[in-house]
Amino acid sequence: MSTILHAKKRDKGRQSSLSQLRDNGSIPGVVYGYQMESTSISLDARAFAKVLAEIGSKSVFQLDVEGMKVNAVLNEMQRSALKGFVKHVDFKSINMSEELEVDIPITVVGDAIGVADGGFLLQPNREVRIKVKPAEIPETIEVDVSDVAIGSSLYVADIRHKCSFEILNEDDYTLVAITPPPAENQQEETVDGTPEAIEATGQNTSEPKE
Repeated sequence: MSTILHAKKRDKGRQSSLSQLRDNGSIPGVVYGYQMESTSISLDARAFAKVLAEIGSKSVFQLDVEGMKVNAVLNEMQRSALKGFVKHVDFKSINMSEELEVDIPITVVGDAIGVADGGFLLQPNREVRIKVKPAEIPETIEVDVSDVAIGSSLYVADIRHKCSFEILNEDDYTLVAITPPPAENQQEETVDGTPEAIEATGQNTSEPKE
């Protein structure tokens, strides 16, 4: 948290004033939470992008709101659906000595034997919710899939004992699954049960009608 993100207080304004703020290279936002009333702020867009690239969206941000130091997590970040730029940021100030709940992405590592055998790797869920002290928030949680075979899955129960923090999801919360490859050369059947493959080959073993 050596990088300080400077913010300015702003008055709550109309949509037009927010658009003007963005046009001038700033991002409107709000910060609220531990020992702090809800305060409307603005951030330099370039400075925010730089800090975001350095520490990621799941880390603790050190905000300087006109001289007031605040430790905060990024609760929500809104982007433009068309252009992708950040439209608004929502920070929640925190107590660094207390645990908090946060969603952390899953990163798959290793080469699954099931994939080597022709299976397909699926990730039904790409994040898990954990309870952890702010200074110990991981950027990601690595899940080794090397030993996962076709028809097998990895669940939260399989990684819970490997983590130094509490995972709040249930044991049967699926992280990874290896599905079998689609069956090949299967003949599709018509409504009356006659294989369509007969029509494709032009062969018919039935007796000719007189």
